[in-house]
Amino acid sequence: MTTIAYLGPAGTFSEEAALAYAGAAPDTVLLPLASIPAVVTAIETDAATVGILPIENLLEGSVNYTLDLLIHETSLQIAGEIVIPIRQYLAARPGLRLPEARVLYAHPQSLGQCRKFVERCLPGVATVASLSNSAALAEALADERAAVAITTRRAAELSGATILARDIADNLNNVTRFVVLAQHDAPPTGDDKTSFCFAFDEDRAGTLVGALHELAEEQINMTKLESRPSRAVLGKYIFLVDINGHREEAHVLRALGRIRARTGMLKVFGSYPRWKG
Repeated sequence: MTTIAYLGPAGTFSEEAALAYAGAAPDTVLLPLASIPAVVTAIETDAATVGILPIENLLEGSVNYTLDLLIHETSLQIAGEIVIPIRQYLAARPGLRLPEARVLYAHPQSLGQCRKFVERCLPGVATVASLSNSAALAEALADERAAVAITTRRAAELSGATILARDIADNLNNVTRFVVLAQHDAPPTGDDKTSFCFAFDEDRAGTLVGALHELAEEQINMTKLESRPSRAVLGKYIFLVDINGHREEAHVLRALGRIRARTGMLKVFGSYPRWKG
């Protein structure tokens, strides 16, 4: 039996990612948890086989909490990735019509992503912040007032709510990338990605260029580069990189070895198949 931990509750985009990863596999159990660290701990203690965590959104950028856990707090490996379209819906209890709405529940990010719809179709409606898209709908349904919520289609289906409007986000191309964490990463498939981070012991001109040059020398395509504070010294940063290729491939192995020699720290988060959904 495979147990998939995810950032709950049910009805969130994280659950959609977990369902997409599970597919039609039999004997799969979903385990909703209250926080990102809880998902990591569940895998580390074998309470879950794998975990699904958000790592990057098209509009909001990287999920720093997930990145910091990978850098500083766990040796779990990335074994896969899933990209989920972020589709926002307006829902309410059955019988409530849009012109009657007086209160809007929404996660702050969702509210920001649906600003045009809210300004044009819900002018003057009071807004209440919720912890998740699923919680927003639950709170709206429990409110005795004429309350609506920005939520997911699945949350509406699970609760029996009525969808009043669909695809209400300003940007209909928004997606979130999730990673699959496990005790081990994935074997080579021929179309893989590798994620890793590195840092330098001393700050000198050309150190970053020199490290990245090792990728170019092996004709390795870098698909992502960003930095995070080291959390040790002000002004010192850790660089996070995604590349095409698997860590067991000879040219990737050579490049990582030379980068390790140039840096004070290198940590490979894992190699995994590129998402083709």
